[in-house]
Amino acid sequence: MVETAVFETKKQIFLRSITVFLLLGLCFVLLPVSGVQAAERMSVKVGTANVRSGPSKTSDVSWQVTKYHPFQILKKKGNWYECKDFEGDTGWLYKDLLVKTGTVITLKNNCNIRSGPGSDNRILFIIDREVPLKVIKRKGRWLKIEHEDGDQGWIHASLVW
Repeated sequence: MVETAVFETKKQIFLRSITVFLLLGLCFVLLPVSGVQAAERMSVKVGTANVRSGPSKTSDVSWQVTKYHPFQILKKKGNWYECKDFEGDTGWLYKDLLVKTGTVITLKNNCNIRSGPGSDNRILFIIDREVPLKVIKRKGRWLKIEHEDGDQGWIHASLVW
């Protein structure tokens, strides 16, 4: 009878160990492996930057972006970063054009920029879709932002990427 109890305890420990092992394995599969996969974001730090088709200054210019334009970093190759923008478009930017400053870009037209964090605050100005903005401060779901021209105000997080 004592042997049966010991066998049952060992069996329970074994089953618990297998369960823990499987759960840990599932966590590792679902979690990102590296910082790049963890959606590292950077933004353009110069007035205008060329987004290129490949990691070279001789690669074709696919499009241009302005200061504060945010990107998700997909891959690094030497001094070049493969980046994805808010629309899912990808291209290459030279590392010296980017900085790790918190920025966002508007997703909709007619975004109200307010004097404070809340819809009851006065509208200072209105901006359209695809306007990049530097994030200065956060308060709940509101972001204090700065436009490239220096204008500041508050925008709701649902309006930006």
